[in-house]
Amino acid sequence: MRASRPMSLLALPVAGVLLAATLLPSTVTDAAAQPAAQAAGVERVEFSSGSSYLIVEVLDDDLVHFEVSGVSPSPGTSSPLFTTEQVAATGYPGPSSFSQDGSTLATADLRVEVDSSTLCSTVTDTTRTPEVVLHTVCPVDLTHGWKGLDITKEGMENAYGLGQQFFTGGSADGDWVGRIRTPGGQYGNAMVYDPDNGPVGNTQIPVLFAIGPDRTGYGFFLDHVYKTEWDLAGDPWTVRTWGDEIRWYTMAGPDLPDLRQDYMELTGHPPVPPKKALGLWVSEFGYESWDEVDDRLDTLRTEEFPVDGFVLDLDWFGGVQPGSDHTAMGSMSWDTSAFPDPAGRIASYEDDDGVGIMTIEESYIGRALAEHADLASRGYLVRDGCSTCDPVYLTHNDWWGRGGMIDWTQDDAGDYWHQSKRAPLIDDGVLGHWLDLGEPEMYSPSDWTAGVLPGKHAHADYHNMYNLKWAESIARGYAEAQETRRPFLLSRSGAAGLQRFGTAMWSADIGSKLTALAAQQNTQMHMSMSGIDYYGSDIGGFRREMLDSDLDEMYTQWFANGSWFEVPVRPHAENLCNCEATSPAEIGDVASNLANIRQRYELTPYYYSLAHRAHRYGEPVVPPLVYYHQDDPVVREMGHQKMVGQDLLVGVVAGAGERQRDVYLPEGSWVNYHTNEWFHSDGEWIEDVPLSVNGDFRLPAFARAGALIPRMYVDEQTMNVDGRRRDDSTRDELIVRVYADEAASSFTLYEDDGATVAYHDGAVRTTQLAQQLAGSTATVTVAGASGTFDGAAGSRDSVVELVVEDTQASAVTMNGTPLTRYATKADFDAAPSGWYNAGGNLVVAKSGSLSVATAKSFQFTLGEQPVSLDFVCEGGQTTPGQSVYVVGNIPQLGEWSAASAVKLEPTSYPTWTGTVGQLPPTTTVEWKCIKRQEANYPDTVDEWQPGANNVAITPAAGGGGTTTGQF
Repeated sequence: MRASRPMSLLALPVAGVLLAATLLPSTVTDAAAQPAAQAAGVERVEFSSGSSYLIVEVLDDDLVHFEVSGVSPSPGTSSPLFTTEQVAATGYPGPSSFSQDGSTLATADLRVEVDSSTLCSTVTDTTRTPEVVLHTVCPVDLTHGWKGLDITKEGMENAYGLGQQFFTGGSADGDWVGRIRTPGGQYGNAMVYDPDNGPVGNTQIPVLFAIGPDRTGYGFFLDHVYKTEWDLAGDPWTVRTWGDEIRWYTMAGPDLPDLRQDYMELTGHPPVPPKKALGLWVSEFGYESWDEVDDRLDTLRTEEFPVDGFVLDLDWFGGVQPGSDHTAMGSMSWDTSAFPDPAGRIASYEDDDGVGIMTIEESYIGRALAEHADLASRGYLVRDGCSTCDPVYLTHNDWWGRGGMIDWTQDDAGDYWHQSKRAPLIDDGVLGHWLDLGEPEMYSPSDWTAGVLPGKHAHADYHNMYNLKWAESIARGYAEAQETRRPFLLSRSGAAGLQRFGTAMWSADIGSKLTALAAQQNTQMHMSMSGIDYYGSDIGGFRREMLDSDLDEMYTQWFANGSWFEVPVRPHAENLCNCEATSPAEIGDVASNLANIRQRYELTPYYYSLAHRAHRYGEPVVPPLVYYHQDDPVVREMGHQKMVGQDLLVGVVAGAGERQRDVYLPEGSWVNYHTNEWFHSDGEWIEDVPLSVNGDFRLPAFARAGALIPRMYVDEQTMNVDGRRRDDSTRDELIVRVYADEAASSFTLYEDDGATVAYHDGAVRTTQLAQQLAGSTATVTVAGASGTFDGAAGSRDSVVELVVEDTQASAVTMNGTPLTRYATKADFDAAPSGWYNAGGNLVVAKSGSLSVATAKSFQFTLGEQPVSLDFVCEGGQTTPGQSVYVVGNIPQLGEWSAASAVKLEPTSYPTWTGTVGQLPPTTTVEWKCIKRQEANYPDTVDEWQPGANNVAITPAAGGGGTTTGQF
């Protein structure tokens, strides 16, 4: 769009922006028409050729809506073109300027030239020098059932979006150019099987972003409900589909961020999810009782995992009987023999453990249920072929039983079901709704519904909108009941616009294979470009029988990837045998799982701020690198690295035996998130980045210089994303990791109550964070907070973790007052305020508890150089696979963690030596020699040096000589 128009879309079925518009129609049927006067408002021009017509609706300077048909009568130009419920914004202001010269239409940004004989339309971006033809779109076979569009490729090189379809081959990389995007099933959306990935979702979200050189590109949104095939293997690109009319939007703009934000404005911004949705939700098929939930929760707490929820599969209502009319599928009522006192238990989970509950639901209703008879009597079930026919009777693939399905295309049906069945669950305290089989998976091809298109009732006419209407009914139910809690939905399928109803998607019954893990990352890349910010998987794979590698390694890698990229973080698998483990406390490398999920919880304030930006501005949460680095040809097809927001770059790992991987860094300065090592890249690969950090498996991650990353304090006491702690202590400090850069930069921290819809009414607190490095002085500002919300702390500590390059601080002030310098982390932690050189390119300072309204300006005087010590361990006889390490009281020596100890070399066996740099000057170091295994990320010690700790004092500058220990 020509101007940014941030929206605050409620999760309502008619949520959208009704922009003031003056509709001034015009019609042209031949090339001899005279130029039209410049006019404000939406412009519509009709072209005809034989029995076919094309209407061009100009909505904005860079947004044009088209409708073409060869079998329907023209709707004329006096009214807006029809839009499906995929579209949220239907009241655009029109272009700032408009002219028409025969078959050529022009705005301030675009020119649309129509061939009156073929109804082909050529769209040119006139803002560029020279002008760039974006595409020519030609209708094909308009009088046939299987019809479509041909789209000239022009200079476009790469394309993204088109929803969820898994590529085979086990790669995270790949765009759509050179590929065919096939429909998933006979009617479109489906769960499909392939040997690389297992049964995975194919969900059409018909938006394509095409880009060429020099940031040229466009967005193309097909507002269509029928099964669609996209062939981008040749030139022209082709789109083939069913339906009487074909409608599409062309969006132009300077770059991918602008184009995607235009699409998000058109189809709706996502609401802010409940904060708990950002955490760990443990799931399996399925927990058979509260006792099983308690057992998993106890194990997680014993292993000191934070956790925010459990997901209950079909067993919560029990009694699912395959092949039977008497199945409980559709009862939506608790099986109180296995799940007694649901409201009481859910309340106790929330009150005692900070844990929420999500329940699964389906659209299918067993024919012998009273609910079936009730819905049938109201006309709320899908019918068998006609408007007055009996409900359809589904018997195919009857693992769930036999019966009917709810007609979500009737809003009254969705409202009734919500009020009678879902509202009681919300009253019980259920926090989330898991929408399963919503493609729909089982259906009768000859069925009849109220429909989503005027006068259209057949299965093909609604299939791909079924899950969208289901999700819409839930969002509407919450809104109409004036629920204070936010809706949070997890869906297996959907359509464009699904995001505006508070829905996350997951990729279906994916196989437990590393190839599937890799392909999941490619699919997430295209889902992000399809407007789905909250996307995930059955972490570890649902189909364990497909496993073809080491289970623990596969799970550890998948959980690490999920902890970075997925919302919610949800391990899940089929476990009807009660012989599989899904909890990260019970499978994989547990220490690594714990480290990765704690890191996710530490980053909660960052992710949550990104969620607010997604809601306000349509920005992606986990975009591909090309989104922010469109000029870099290396990243055009890259799915094996992702951005989290604009500031963090993370590499995917999905391969057997991987212990390091290469990472590509686009042009600029980047900092290893785990080690604070700096890299200045011209666009180059960093080779062999280790995947072991302090003994734990971690994905390689890099922060952009200038990044400000708000974090929360997480340790063994942390229970959930709200910061609840086992010992009832409070750790509400604002921690900001700052990567010093000469270019001034800022980031806005968004906070609210994390659970209710009050943020819609302005109950949000924002805090501006800023940094700039000028010479030897780094300034970090935590501005006074603006706004508030229920439960907001009035005062707190502000902790700045400043990451610098090969230097340390000699002094730090806060609002002009010198802070006290401390030599060790322990001394710093014990003090109310102050600072210390942590070494390893890190300086840490804290303000002490102050009002959030008080601005805090930290100034770091840099230039003090880190120092080094030579460590010697004598008498270090070892066995094969064992080495000698040093461990001590400072971060560079692991802070007494064996997994983070520093390995020495046997320079004169059995004497081992090594130099440790990046140490803070004039600091007392206590340390010991240990013997430890080298492999498998160990955190145990085979032998400690006996006796008292060795003690050394680092020098004020340079090297500090030798310090020795003895076994």
